[in-house]
Amino acid sequence: MKNPFFTAKSFITGIIFCVLIAFLCQYSVNVVHGSYMAIDHMPAGAIFIFFVFSFLVNSLLRKIKPSWAYTGPELLLVYTMMLVASSVTEMGLGNQLFQVISGSVYYASPDNKWDQLILPHLKRWLVPMDKTAVSYFYEGLPKGMHIPWGVWIPPLLCWLPFLLLLYFVTLCITVIMRKQWVEREKLIYPLTQLPLEMVRENGHMGAITQFFQNPLMWLGFFIAFTVGTFAGLHNYFDMIPAIHLGGNLQVFRRTMSIQFLVSFPVIGFMYLVNLEVAFSLWFFSLLYLCMQGFFNVTGIQSTENISIYGCADFPFLAHVGVGAMISMTAYSMVIAREHLKIVWRSAIGRITGEDRDEILSYKTAFWGMTAGFVLLTAWLCFSGMSIIVAGSFLFMALLIFFVLTRVICESGIPTFITPMIASAVVVAIFGPRYIGAAGMAALALTYVYSADIRTFPMSPMAQVPKLFDRYRGSHRPIFWAIMTALAINIIASLLILLVLSHKYGGLNLNGWYFGGNASTPYQYAADMIKKNTGPLFSSWLWRGFGAGFYLLLIFLRQNFLWWPLHPIGFAIGMVIWVETLWFSIFIAWFIKKMLLRYGGVPVYEKLKFFFLGLPLGLYTCAGIWFIIDLFTGKKGNGIFWI
Repeated sequence: MKNPFFTAKSFITGIIFCVLIAFLCQYSVNVVHGSYMAIDHMPAGAIFIFFVFSFLVNSLLRKIKPSWAYTGPELLLVYTMMLVASSVTEMGLGNQLFQVISGSVYYASPDNKWDQLILPHLKRWLVPMDKTAVSYFYEGLPKGMHIPWGVWIPPLLCWLPFLLLLYFVTLCITVIMRKQWVEREKLIYPLTQLPLEMVRENGHMGAITQFFQNPLMWLGFFIAFTVGTFAGLHNYFDMIPAIHLGGNLQVFRRTMSIQFLVSFPVIGFMYLVNLEVAFSLWFFSLLYLCMQGFFNVTGIQSTENISIYGCADFPFLAHVGVGAMISMTAYSMVIAREHLKIVWRSAIGRITGEDRDEILSYKTAFWGMTAGFVLLTAWLCFSGMSIIVAGSFLFMALLIFFVLTRVICESGIPTFITPMIASAVVVAIFGPRYIGAAGMAALALTYVYSADIRTFPMSPMAQVPKLFDRYRGSHRPIFWAIMTALAINIIASLLILLVLSHKYGGLNLNGWYFGGNASTPYQYAADMIKKNTGPLFSSWLWRGFGAGFYLLLIFLRQNFLWWPLHPIGFAIGMVIWVETLWFSIFIAWFIKKMLLRYGGVPVYEKLKFFFLGLPLGLYTCAGIWFIIDLFTGKKGNGIFWI
């Protein structure tokens, strides 16, 4: 039977758009200094391109000659490749790899003594050690010189197999958990609703799908697009006012502020989320803010440095979050035990046919995950870690990816991070004295793919099977689409970045990626090496509390129907982006609650299109202004950030 979505036309188009994503996002964040188009779990750049292609180009093709047009399944494959590609274009990897591996050389100075503490322990096959060539990367090439490709290609060839294997392992995990999450627990995957509605064909075939004929959708689109347009015009003409949809309130003796920010993407997607999940997110976020204010007023502070990522200002909350994430993972395994038995029996050949709807067989997924874990651990050992530290780090990194992916599939919040990164957890558990200088330097390199993770490939990989859930035919070709998108976009993004940085000088591109992003890992590692302390035993107490309280919330939720709090809010409510976006989550929760109470499900379903129009309008506005800025040379015209 012919596969309805994996066709030569859709696959080639997906490849072309993967390269276009790399160009769009790298130029927007580094040259135009505009919107961040690939920074979140619902990337603005991919939605913008998909909107233009599905609404304008494909509708025109349908009108001219229907056989030329792309079907809904074909469009979803194109979107799948863009979604996965976006996860490694910018913050996911494309603006991380070269900056992090070169930051130790460029930012080393007599003051920080990295030449003694860090550089001797870094493996030469993983980092460029030519200081002159690295300076060209940050400061630009002299006229007449060519890019020193020989300095950058060898480390890239060493990193690529590790990264692709890591992403393959996370894909194996999503394959193993898909049926449990989609069919047994019936998670709602809110972030898949927008692309699904954009391609949905209801009965009669017209040039334009029903989603784009819905007036409520265009009303939401117009509101968000108008607000974004005023922001763009204000950056060109001062006399045109920008519409500010945010503010803050100073509380607890002005020691901290509570943000009141209206984010159209967050409101749009959180409208689709279960009420108890949305309520718990904003409730626990406010609770954590009050706790932080109380500690500020009373002077109770944690002084342990856990790096700038996660809940850096309140490390005890970060450890609480890690404990909750461990319990969330353990509980997920417990409730999935019957399904996992089927996976195991399939992996050893006892049963067959249970994985016919997966993009990989259970045997491939299970043994691929197992062998991949071993090989990744070996690579980390060669990078400078002991086998215990390497295994512990990899386990924590995968656990964090797993939990964040689960949260995305269940809560639909497009912007959030982990309470604590894997390397900091390992440092707290073992202490820098046990890890050693070589291990700390190797942990600094892990910031390439496991630190500033506002996006990462496992999240879109988990969403992809949900997109094709309704379509028959083998899903196995989707695996090749995913891995092709990853490989092509990684290479394209990094090559574009090398060209831009040597042309303009990296320090003239994005200030964070070439500044704090490049130096922070080594500053943290150097500080820990100098401290040379043992395990942080107090962190075990906080992690234990987080794990226990999460399980208590599970017990209350399962045994008392009136219990209103979902444990997901307790696990991630303390991270900065949830604290920043709590008001938008509250707005979506309140509107949905009132609509369901007084209008019922029909009204809720009807207004869903209005809320889907909100993120689409803002993302489209950001894409259009990028094109305008690219031609006019305007800098700093950012429409979309959160």
